[in-house]
Amino acid sequence: MTGQSRLGRVEFVAMMAMLVATVAFSLDSMLPALPLIGAELTPDALNRAQLVVTSFILGLGIGTLFTGPLSDSYGRKRVILSGSAVYILGAALAWAAPTLELMIAARILQGLGAAAARIVALAIVRDLYAGREMARLMSFVMMVFTLVPAVSPLLGSFIIAFAGWRAVFLAFIVFALAGGLWLALRLDEPLPPERRRPFRRAALWAAMREVLSLPTVRLAMMVQMLCMTTLFCSISMIQQIFEITFNRAGEFPFWFFVMALVAGAVSFLNASIVMRLGMQRMVSTALGLQMALSAGMVAGFAAGLPESLQFPLYVAWQTTVFAHAALTLGNINALAMEPLGHIAGMGASVIACFATVGSVVLTVPVGLMFDGTPMPLFIAVLAAVTVARLLMLRLARMVEFAA
Repeated sequence: MTGQSRLGRVEFVAMMAMLVATVAFSLDSMLPALPLIGAELTPDALNRAQLVVTSFILGLGIGTLFTGPLSDSYGRKRVILSGSAVYILGAALAWAAPTLELMIAARILQGLGAAAARIVALAIVRDLYAGREMARLMSFVMMVFTLVPAVSPLLGSFIIAFAGWRAVFLAFIVFALAGGLWLALRLDEPLPPERRRPFRRAALWAAMREVLSLPTVRLAMMVQMLCMTTLFCSISMIQQIFEITFNRAGEFPFWFFVMALVAGAVSFLNASIVMRLGMQRMVSTALGLQMALSAGMVAGFAAGLPESLQFPLYVAWQTTVFAHAALTLGNINALAMEPLGHIAGMGASVIACFATVGSVVLTVPVGLMFDGTPMPLFIAVLAAVTVARLLMLRLARMVEFAA
């Protein structure tokens, strides 16, 4: 431990997990509300309700670029609490929004605020712990974090049934207030003034230029963007597929729970496998498998699978897409960061920003192509993982040549 805190380790892990889980809770608990939002705010173009999800991700990606460097300059607690205030304001505006356009703007604001909890919580763990103890605590944080996507749609559906879809935004406000108050009262500032660095825009732009000047980093960042696209396309379309394609809207939160738990288990499996296979081989293998599975789904649905097989095969395939994210995102991010040890904080912010915003740019048109079948999703995922696999082959050749 490299700092001081009044918290015991169990409480510290729970607090960090709650902060990191803000993003998943803000995304997944909205999914059961999308049909109701579409019916009320955009009845003539129901697909546009998906923008409530992707707009949050856009704000998150933009905020990611700045929250890490700001916390290095002004302290971790101040930035997280300021982010919580922005998040609460965004949630309140979304709760009151009379139009979809105003709700989208509010969700972008909410995503900007959530970026502080997502990024700075990880920095706090690094401030207070190091080495194997840090890795051990992070594994516990991620274990708790894994459960949040599984239970969020269930929680969202309960809130909607009890108080209507707008009450989900009130739940976000309560969640952020509880987390912010807990942090303010129980956690000592982990970054003392003498360890802070001035916030310089020039340093941020210099880091951005350096990140984008390295071919291997650019390739890894593009692969990360494409892997995130497969995840966000699935999240933005999954509720519509359950409701419109398969007429199983009522079952959606329970199936999502199962799929998220499987994906969480795969993320723990990845931790042991990657030590033997290496990050590059792990990502390439996962992409190759997903190419084959997605090509099979495109061919099967195009050929006219029996209706009795369509839903179970879709659920199985969707589970592999979530698992694929668990096998690729962390590993490809580590590959992108390898040459950036001297600017790790800035580099992480730049990579996360470009990959997240780029994935939103790709996800939005795919989501709006939903035609009552999962075929647009199958094709989009197949295209994304195919291009990502080709980029990984090029990355491997570059690394081999450099060695």
